[in-house]
Amino acid sequence: MIENPIIKGFNPDPSICKHMDNYYIATSTFEWFPGVQIHHSKDLKNWRLLAHPLNKVSQAGLLGIPDSGGIWAVSLTHADDKFWLVYSIMREHRAFKDVRNYLVTASEIGGEWGEPIFLNASGFDPSLFHDKGGKKYVLNMVYDFRNHHPWNYGISIQEFDVTKQSLVGKPKIIFKGTHLQKTEGPSIYLINGYYYLVTAEGGSQFGHSVTVARSENIMGPYEVHPDNPILTAWYSPDNYLQKTGHGSLVETDTHEWYLTYLASRPIKREGKGLFEERGFCTLGRETAISKIYWENGWPYVEGGKVANRYIEESQLKEVKWGRGPEKHMFRQGLPIDFQTLRVPFTKKMGQISEQGLTLFGQESLYSIFEQSLVARRFESLNFVAETKVSFSPESFQQMAGLLCYYNSKNWTSLNVTYDENRGKILTLLSCEAAALSWPIRGSEVQVLSGSEIYLRVTVNSTYYQFAYSFDGLYWDGLPVKFDTYKLSDDYITKPFLGPTGSAFTGAFVGVHCNDMQGTRKGATFEYLSYHEVAE
Repeated sequence: MIENPIIKGFNPDPSICKHMDNYYIATSTFEWFPGVQIHHSKDLKNWRLLAHPLNKVSQAGLLGIPDSGGIWAVSLTHADDKFWLVYSIMREHRAFKDVRNYLVTASEIGGEWGEPIFLNASGFDPSLFHDKGGKKYVLNMVYDFRNHHPWNYGISIQEFDVTKQSLVGKPKIIFKGTHLQKTEGPSIYLINGYYYLVTAEGGSQFGHSVTVARSENIMGPYEVHPDNPILTAWYSPDNYLQKTGHGSLVETDTHEWYLTYLASRPIKREGKGLFEERGFCTLGRETAISKIYWENGWPYVEGGKVANRYIEESQLKEVKWGRGPEKHMFRQGLPIDFQTLRVPFTKKMGQISEQGLTLFGQESLYSIFEQSLVARRFESLNFVAETKVSFSPESFQQMAGLLCYYNSKNWTSLNVTYDENRGKILTLLSCEAAALSWPIRGSEVQVLSGSEIYLRVTVNSTYYQFAYSFDGLYWDGLPVKFDTYKLSDDYITKPFLGPTGSAFTGAFVGVHCNDMQGTRKGATFEYLSYHEVAE
């Protein structure tokens, strides 16, 4: 069996692409750099992170992008001996959607991707369809900011001219959506003479769904599936997988059909209300898969509309990938599953040496411009992360340590800093809904000047707790426990949190160094380990 999710941790909006006997899934990365994650599989069951195609500022200029802005839903295809990647850069996503849609190409999936070609700015979730005869079309939802309209104006299509490297003609609205509204995430597939339009509807939260329409003409009109939506968890609040939507179809060489889509695994809590009933998704929106069968020319999900944790695997030969090390020694470079915020890892941010990773302090953890922070995704709600840091601060404005991070206004850090009366200290700093809590009573530990220190965080589905050690053998836990569910888009978007709402990512664990004096004081981290434990 295949166990869902197939790609764990924050990996939303999966776009699946087949080339020869390889399967690739591209997912959104929002404000994290480099942009877009591409995972690779031979059997649809075992996946490995292969590439980050948007690894240059010219391809993904994210400086100053708001939390949960940046690289939104992507579309990955292969045609004409090259890979095509279409993506959005969302600059502002509150009342208005200030977005730019781009196209990049590459001859090899893990090779160098070209400079971006601007497409349009009318809405997000662009995709590229390669029609018979060689024509190409760009689709995207058209965002409608007017209050009496349900998020968008419909799905737009426009021809892309490869020679001119631009859209030509006028865009046309080909689909206004169903009663579920909030129609987005369009992709077209030409199958047995029909153009099938797969969309996401119902919003990006618990009502998220996959809907299908079809037409014999790419320009429509489109008739809707007789049993839409084909996938949703809205009517099953206790299902293991929630928020299922944003689907992408693929046919294997064994003539089997599968649907990839985003899904979340919530933490349930006592209480009344939508989020208490449905849960809080600290792991963010992950990537799942279901098998498809066809009936009367329409696709259906095997097992019904609700996504299953276990599904039938394909007839493809299984190919397993080796697991990476749990302990990443930074002197060997930054692992592929580690990312930075908004800007690339350069000499301004840090350097790699025999001692490990040195981060030069930049702006605060509040900043949406230049931070020195390197982190990886939570992939489980039961793990231990650990690092060893050497840091000699000279001011309370300098700090470095281990953190659990959702966005710039929601995070917790165990860090080494300085107090003018006590000298070098270890302390907890917490930020919830932009409200800073420091110092946290009972969290301060005096640290000898010049000493190295080990930092650890233990995470489970209820709480996470920090600890420290001077020798890496004997650990002292700090008495404060933090709620794991608060590192979730569901908690952050609750109405009482006000302007810090609109969250679409997931929790990360990593290391950081801040120097609000602007002197770029450096902290050296020897390693970061991430070890999952049994529930």
